[in-house]
Amino acid sequence: MNILVLNCGSSSIKYQLFNINNGHEVLAKGQVDRIGNAGSNIEQKVEGKDKIEIETEIEDHIAGIDMILKLLTDKRHDVINSYEEIDAVGHRLVHGGENFTDSVIVNDEVKAKMTELIDLAPLHNPANIQGIEAMERLLPGKPQVGVFDTAFHQTMPEKAYLYGIPYKLYKKYHIRRYGFHGTSHQFVANKACEQLGWDIKNKKIVTCHLGNGASITAIKNGESVETSMGFTPNYGLVMGTRSGVVDPGIIEYLMKKEEMSLNEVVTMLNKKSGMYGLSDGFSSDMRDLADAMMDGNKDAERALKVYAHRVKHYIGAYAAELNGLDLVVFTGGIGENNWKVRELCLTDLDFLGITIDKEKNKGLRSCDTSICADCSKVEVMIVQTDEEFVIANETVRLINEE
Repeated sequence: MNILVLNCGSSSIKYQLFNINNGHEVLAKGQVDRIGNAGSNIEQKVEGKDKIEIETEIEDHIAGIDMILKLLTDKRHDVINSYEEIDAVGHRLVHGGENFTDSVIVNDEVKAKMTELIDLAPLHNPANIQGIEAMERLLPGKPQVGVFDTAFHQTMPEKAYLYGIPYKLYKKYHIRRYGFHGTSHQFVANKACEQLGWDIKNKKIVTCHLGNGASITAIKNGESVETSMGFTPNYGLVMGTRSGVVDPGIIEYLMKKEEMSLNEVVTMLNKKSGMYGLSDGFSSDMRDLADAMMDGNKDAERALKVYAHRVKHYIGAYAAELNGLDLVVFTGGIGENNWKVRELCLTDLDFLGITIDKEKNKGLRSCDTSICADCSKVEVMIVQTDEEFVIANETVRLINEE
């Protein structure tokens, strides 16, 4: 069975084609970038072959997915022979609100509910819907499955997801904390416990998904009980260009002092803040910032120290929420690959029983590895996330249950 997994962003599409019958073999993976903009392109990688890169005009998601299917069936690349060899499509869907607590077979009702939720994810849900509708046109009749970023966090108790605003506004507009990256948090927590030979049902875990977007989740007995992102993905941690938590009074203050519109302030908080803003425009990329800090760049040092402080804040808070801690997991592009950021985030947490082996952390060459010292009372692991793998599995599960 071949499963095509799509992750449709506002101007990009990531994809992987899995052969489930052959141990989840990845037949091909790739990405379409800058959809609807100048310089749009597609690249595809097949194991053992040279990467394919094509620059061409890609007007919309339908055109992008059409190009993906043509590349996958191009005889020169030897992936599959025809569209018919794709048995089903799995989609990463960002915002399911309170409607979706699990993955679903996509139908008209699901699309209608996702459309109702566009206000909660104006950049992501429209792109997700376009991806679904593109597949309906290009692969009519093929089953499609949606896996929601928010679903894992629907186990949070009311005390964790409510904001301190009038309750009637929650009832009327469903304004609450939803959380994101749920597929990743769930996957790495389970994977770490499997490798350690632990039963996740009796463990207290903090998972740190650190990428350009970043979030931390407290997991108790296999369920999400707290997470750092909120009503939108711009809540919680300082991120690449997102501010994370700020005093809401700052918005009104800047509108008056800088004569900015509400839209301008919101754009600033999402696209010009975070590590980029804290480093005074030096970079939003952790690799650049870590290298610059080592070379004595004070702007980079400032940004990294604020970032690490916020991560430590959440680890400590979630240890309190869990009433103890067994395991901390780092994942995501930064969590998996940036030893300096991990070291800054885990320094001075001995009181929680966390002690890392600095040499092991710095010399890490592969994921799915422990970096804690022998004396550490809390296990610390670096685990490679694989959201596409989870989506492929969920797609097969739901198709088989029908």
